Amino acid sequence: MKTADLHLKEFIKSYEFLPSSLEEKTKILKKIYKNCDDIVFHPFFSKQSAYLLIFVSGLCDEEKIHEHIVRPIQHTSIVSPELPLIISHVTNITNTKILSNTLEIIDEIADGNAILFNDIENKAVSYRITSYEKRSIEEPQAESVIIGSREGFIESVSTNLSLVRRKIKTPSLKMSSMVIGTYSHTSIYISYIEGIASLQIVEDVKEKLKKLNVDAVLSNASIEEALEDNWSSPFPQVQYSERPEVVAAALLEGRVAIFIDGVPFVLMVPVTLFTLLQTPEDYTERFINGTLSRWLRYFFLMVALLAPSAYIAILTFHQEMIPTTLLLRIAQSREEIPFPAFLEALIMQVIFEVLREAGIRLPKQMGSTVSIVGTLVIGQAAIQAGLVSAPMVMIVAITGISSFLLPQYTLSIVLRWIPFPVMFLSGMLGLVGLMLGVLIFTSHLCSLKSFGLSYLAPLAPNDSSLLKDVLIRVPLKFMKKRPSIYSSINPNRRNEGK
Repeated sequence: MKTADLHLKEFIKSYEFLPSSLEEKTKILKKIYKNCDDIVFHPFFSKQSAYLLIFVSGLCDEEKIHEHIVRPIQHTSIVSPELPLIISHVTNITNTKILSNTLEIIDEIADGNAILFNDIENKAVSYRITSYEKRSIEEPQAESVIIGSREGFIESVSTNLSLVRRKIKTPSLKMSSMVIGTYSHTSIYISYIEGIASLQIVEDVKEKLKKLNVDAVLSNASIEEALEDNWSSPFPQVQYSERPEVVAAALLEGRVAIFIDGVPFVLMVPVTLFTLLQTPEDYTERFINGTLSRWLRYFFLMVALLAPSAYIAILTFHQEMIPTTLLLRIAQSREEIPFPAFLEALIMQVIFEVLREAGIRLPKQMGSTVSIVGTLVIGQAAIQAGLVSAPMVMIVAITGISSFLLPQYTLSIVLRWIPFPVMFLSGMLGLVGLMLGVLIFTSHLCSLKSFGLSYLAPLAPNDSSLLKDVLIRVPLKFMKKRPSIYSSINPNRRNEGK
C-alpha cells in the first residue's frame, strides 16, 4: 500500500500542471482517481467548446450543479469559452476560485467542490456548492445547560464558526485556517481576538500544529496532545467545550480557540485548574449562589481525592482520632471483614469504577439503570457476604459522586485514578503517607504550565487582584477590567518548572 501511494504521489508531481487538452486532462484525472467510483466525471458541450465537471457524489449538490453551471453554459450565447468570462457572465455562483496546480485541484475535489475544465486552458474553476448530510444544531450532550443558550456545536466547522461569529460581531475576531493530516486533510481554524489575545501564544499554537505529522485527524485527541506542554501529566492542559457561549467568553478573556472540522468540540488554550472548575452557570445565577456552588465544587474535589485515603489512614494508624461511639460502630461493622482497610477500599473502588465504565459503554437506555442497580445490588451483597463494611461502601459512594460535580469530564477521569496511589501511601504510612501524596501532586501541579501560564494561576504565583473570580464570584458590576492572566503571559517562560 505504501508503494502504491508513493507511485501515485510521484505521478501527481509529474503533472504539476494539467495539459490544455480536455482528453488528456480526463485521462490523467481518471488515472489518479482509479477505482474511485464515487468521483463523477461529467462531460458536456456548449455551442463553442467542450467542458468537464468533476465532483464527489454525495458531497456536492447535483441539482445546483445542473441548474447553475451545466445548463447556463450549454445555453450561453457568449462566443469566448475562457474560464474567467464563464465565471463572471454565465454561471451565477459567487463562491469560485481559479486553479492551475494539480494538487490544488485534488484538494478542492476532496473538500466537496465541483471542478470545471474546458478544452482550451490548463486551468480549472472550483465552485463551492458542497451539500452533505450533517447533524442539526441541538442542545449540547456532554455539557448540561441549566440557564443559557441551547445551541451546541456540531461536526461542521463552518457552522461552528458561524455560531461564534453570532456571539462576537467584530472584525477583530480572527479565524486563521490550516490543513492537518496526510490523508484526511482536516481543516483546522485558530480563532482569537486581535488586541486582546497574546499574539505570541497564537504563533505558538500555529507552530505546534504545523509540527503535527499524522495520517488523519479523526478526533480532538491528536490536536490536544500537540498543544500540551507536558504530555506525561495526567491532568488536562486543554479545555474543550461544545457550547458557543463558553468559547466566546474564553476568546474575550484573551484565550485562543481551535476549531476542528468533523469534531463537535472546540479546544481552548491556555488553561488553568480553576478554569476547569468553573461553569457558565456561575455567571448566570446570583453571585451568592455562584460563589457557594464554586466552594462546594472545590470542597468535593478534595473529598474525591482524599476521602478513601483519609479513612484508611485514620482507621489503620490513628484510631484515637475517631470518637469512641463511632469507633465502636465501625469496629462492629468490621468484625467479620477478612481484609485490612486498604484492601477493602481497593476492592470497592475497583468495583465502582468497573460499574461506572460499564454504564458508559452500554446503550443509553440501559447504562444508567445498570450502573445504579448494579452498585446497589453489589454493595448490599458485599456487605451481607462480609467482604466489605457498610462505612467503606458509603465512603466509596461519596467519593464517586463527588467526582461527578466536576464540569470537565477529562478532569473527573484524573480524579478517578489519582486516589489509588494516595490510598497505597496512606495504607503504608498513615496520615504521613496521605500528606506525602498531597505534596507530590501539589508540587506536580505547581510545575505544570500551559503556554507559559502556571496551572495554579492566579493562586500560585499569587495575584490577589484576580482571585475575585476564583475563590468567589463577585457581582458583575465590579468586574470592570478584563483579567490580564492570559493576555500578559510571557511565552519565553513556558518551559520553566518542567
